[in-house]
Amino acid sequence: MGGLVADADPVSAIAAALEPSGLVPRGWFVTEPGLAPLLSDGASARAICLVGHFGGGFWPVFKAWWQNHPGLSEPLDSWSRAVIDPVTATLGCEAVYPSDRPWYPFQQWAMAAEGLKASPLGMLVHPEFGLWHGYRGAMLMDEFALERLGNRAPSGPPVAMHPCEGCAEKPCLSACPVNAFTGSGFAAADCRRFLASEAGLSTCMDVGCQARDACPVGRRHRYSADQVRFHMAAFGG
Repeated sequence: MGGLVADADPVSAIAAALEPSGLVPRGWFVTEPGLAPLLSDGASARAICLVGHFGGGFWPVFKAWWQNHPGLSEPLDSWSRAVIDPVTATLGCEAVYPSDRPWYPFQQWAMAAEGLKASPLGMLVHPEFGLWHGYRGAMLMDEFALERLGNRAPSGPPVAMHPCEGCAEKPCLSACPVNAFTGSGFAAADCRRFLASEAGLSTCMDVGCQARDACPVGRRHRYSADQVRFHMAAFGG
């Protein structure tokens, strides 16, 4: 690998390279021996930097790109690769994605990098952005990139306030029309059956998941209507 310039801080360089796309570095952490994903040369990654978004800031950039790349079966995944792969190549890292198989543990990585916790819906909840955020990829760093970070392991993920702990009513659990969320699991089959029904097509599929919408945290960062419909179509399709 080794593509980083000598005086570059990788995380700052990643942020600058991603800025035009609306994506951002979402935190990084040093991997534990024996638990790290492998790089293409067979060595274990030494650090992982998550890439994602807060709110829908990336959406206009993606839409413009999609209009010029019609007919893709997975347009958001394709765009994410088109944005992140060149950055990793320039910086001397390697990229992996949530859609890669076998699945990478992105939720565990996010907890390690940002200190977030799961909401009763299972999605990680951010103290400012609520459920309106996401991860589009991860950059795997080798020893060279870690050296550019000064071999400084973060003292730990930032201690993020967990909004759900102070939410007594938990409206997210009572808003689903088929009670698919119980706090101890997600009845995916019940949810998908409802989404395919006439009632589901005219509610959740059109305006978004009612359980997600019920969360009071980060409402001003809610995705736009067309972004909500895009994600619902991807889930319900």
